[in-house]
Amino acid sequence: MPDLHRGVATSADGTAVEYLSAGRGPDVIVVPGVLAMASDLAAFAKLLAQRCTVHVVQRRGRGGSGPQGERYGIARECEDIEAVRVQTGARLIFGHSFGGLVALRAACGNAPFDAVAVYEPGISVSGSMPLGWTDRARREVSAGADLEALTTFVRGISSDQTRHVPRWLSRVMLRHTIPRAELRQNLALLPQAINEYAEAGSLDTRFADYRYVAAATLMMHGRGGGANRHAAAVARLAETIPHSETMSFPGLDHVAPAKKPGQIADAVLRFFAAHGTPGTGGRPQAASSGRLCSAVAG
Repeated sequence: MPDLHRGVATSADGTAVEYLSAGRGPDVIVVPGVLAMASDLAAFAKLLAQRCTVHVVQRRGRGGSGPQGERYGIARECEDIEAVRVQTGARLIFGHSFGGLVALRAACGNAPFDAVAVYEPGISVSGSMPLGWTDRARREVSAGADLEALTTFVRGISSDQTRHVPRWLSRVMLRHTIPRAELRQNLALLPQAINEYAEAGSLDTRFADYRYVAAATLMMHGRGGGANRHAAAVARLAETIPHSETMSFPGLDHVAPAKKPGQIADAVLRFFAAHGTPGTGGRPQAASSGRLCSAVAG
């Protein structure tokens, strides 16, 4: 990222929230997903930074940010975003995967956001994100069996077809198909990821909250068609969020914002240019009184 510099905001519970900034123009908050660090979206942020000031949040349990804490939940994630928003004056927000869920929850009833863009948000629809595997994964983490826990995690969040692969083969595939540095990061972030996935699944019954997202919203998904749970979540969101539009990228998969960000960055920049408020970047805004979703989920 060009001209990268580090900022730190203080969340409502006193937790430090690191963010990495670059670029010039309207301020945009970028929220990474599960098993991701801010650096994983560096290429995506570099593209946005050609026209925007980008602030990539280092979510709790990562980098220079504080731990998730005993009272971790979506309310804490929303408070972290609000702290960064107030400090930077950002009125635009993008989220990927679980970061998309965080972005949408943070935007519920929050007038200061002019526009929201998400790619395959980690939202459960009618039980599409099962949680039965989480207790086993936590036990394996506690026992120091990190690769076993990662195997449980991947099988738990994957399709039925993947879950039918023998467990020993899943473990071998993880060890030998994931690059070594990426595997180390996945193992290090696994305890946080389990908590985040469990939180996303627990919000399944609160889908109606998204009708309070007042900002213009762009929802994107990759390949998979109607049977893909990300496409299904986007379709449901389109029915729920008042001012929304959808976009599909048949040639891209779930990790595209990190691995192949070009098309997504272009779409986000066009959307933000059409829906952002000119001339407001960099001026801190007062906190909104409409913190509906964090309060509902808190």
